[in-house]
Amino acid sequence: MNTKNFFGALVLTLALVGGLNSCKSKEKVATNNEVGQILEDMPCEDKGRSDKNYFRASAMATSSDLSLAEEKALLNAKQRLVTLISSNTKSVTDRYVNEREFGDASEFEAKFENLTREVADETISNVVVACQKKSVLANGKYRGFVAVEVSKEDILNGIENKLSNNQKLQVDYDKAKFEEIFNQEMEKMAEERGY
Repeated sequence: MNTKNFFGALVLTLALVGGLNSCKSKEKVATNNEVGQILEDMPCEDKGRSDKNYFRASAMATSSDLSLAEEKALLNAKQRLVTLISSNTKSVTDRYVNEREFGDASEFEAKFENLTREVADETISNVVVACQKKSVLANGKYRGFVAVEVSKEDILNGIENKLSNNQKLQVDYDKAKFEEIFNQEMEKMAEERGY
């Protein structure tokens, strides 16, 4: 066989081998060891679901120190709770402003959103821990699980207290209308979560 035919056959063979290899799936399937044990039901998750009367959030954190794992989980849950409260009160504020007549609706809305954000931040110091569990992983690290809650009444009372210090907002505030919209949003949130 001459050199030209030899190289031609070699190139053809390499092309076939390369082509066959490219047909194989390059997607690697993760083994249980790489992923870890999949938790079907996270501890405290069911106690971290909001309903029409409570804002709730749950979280999990891992650390080589048990108290740090619990602390991180609590911090994460509180952050989620603030986000949930802020999101909900933003929806309420938007609807409230749209349903009422204001001279400067955008100014009222901006000030009212700042007020509700302050209330959400302050309320976090009064949260109740509804569930707290811990576990040890095979590698010796600890995992903390927590669920926290705050009642919608605490949020509404916080808004009332803040409004009493802001006469300009208080003039445009209709407590009954705001509470009606707030309760509707809480009902909607509960329905979305299956309650």
